[in-house]
Amino acid sequence: MGRGKIEIKRIENTTNRQVTFCKRRNGLLKKAYELSVLCDAEVALIVFSSRGRLYEYSNNNIRSTIERYKKACSDHSCTSTATEINAQYYQQESAKLRQQIQMLQNSNRHLMGDALSTLTVKELKQLENRLERGITRIRSKKEIELENENLCLRTKITDVERIQQANMVSGPELNAIQALASRNFFNQSMIDQTAGTAYPQSSDKKILHLGAGESCSFEE
Repeated sequence: MGRGKIEIKRIENTTNRQVTFCKRRNGLLKKAYELSVLCDAEVALIVFSSRGRLYEYSNNNIRSTIERYKKACSDHSCTSTATEINAQYYQQESAKLRQQIQMLQNSNRHLMGDALSTLTVKELKQLENRLERGITRIRSKKEIELENENLCLRTKITDVERIQQANMVSGPELNAIQALASRNFFNQSMIDQTAGTAYPQSSDKKILHLGAGESCSFEE
């Protein structure tokens, strides 16, 4: 037969209460041990019987575990106070940042020449000095950039001139080669002399009839 459910209330019978205490105490200590081993948890168990006897279990020094418990409780009680302090701090910081943003926006509008009606003569003079210093720095930076660009352009011009000079030197040679290729390398008189030596001329001519109405002459 399986175990039946019992009503959770104080057992009136002293003997039954003592037997139940012993059984459940041993089971509780066993569960505490299993929890500490299986889950690598820090466990401290303290039990006082109705007669005042102490039963305890701890997988660590029980005093250090109790001190850790006290510290955790005190930290938890201070959590709400720390949260409120942090909230106030962040509210103050956000207000400061909003004020700084507003000042920067106003300063930018003043530099653009807007919203100047609220400025005094002293403030206008300060704004003018800021603009003059800014223009001076901008012009200085502009001059440096122009000098760099001019240097780059001079370098490119020098390279182009060097390439052109090289082309001018090689130009006549290329023209000579092209001229030789466009005409016969040997002149006509040399060709005639060579042909005369190989094939001597004869004053006698013979006519070869190739067909009706066609004839050709050749020299012997």
